[in-house]
Amino acid sequence: MASQEPSYWLMKSEPDAYGINDLKNEKQTLWDGIRNYQARNFMREMKVGDQVFFYHSNCKPPGIVGLMEVIETHLVDPTQFDKESKYFDSKSKKSNPKWDCPKLKYRKTYKKMLSLKEINEEFDAEELILVRKGNRLSVIPITTDIAKRILNILTNI
Repeated sequence: MASQEPSYWLMKSEPDAYGINDLKNEKQTLWDGIRNYQARNFMREMKVGDQVFFYHSNCKPPGIVGLMEVIETHLVDPTQFDKESKYFDSKSKKSNPKWDCPKLKYRKTYKKMLSLKEINEEFDAEELILVRKGNRLSVIPITTDIAKRILNILTNI
């Protein structure tokens, strides 16, 4: 049986909330707290071994700073049941949770960030959802050919 090539994703996080250095120190994390149905559904498509670009958002400048790998999928997001969490969801029931998440492990930090400005110069909205006007999704699929172009840029800057 032929091994399937990994899929690629981009996941955003604000570096002051959870940045690449936090993940590097912890080595792995649950990517919890996502409360957007489309982003959740993208996470449900993830497979163990998929590669994920770590994107620092809501900072100056925003951009891709590292790489992660999916190590577990379809885990129940514990924050939905935690009344102290800002991600608490009173409508979610333990018998039928609405929110799940993957577990990711740290792979690497890039020497130089690939900034959103540079991404906008290199890719158009048809190639990469990230550069579409009005896009606010925190989890984005990336086609293999675009991911390979991003990886090539990141290894050569």
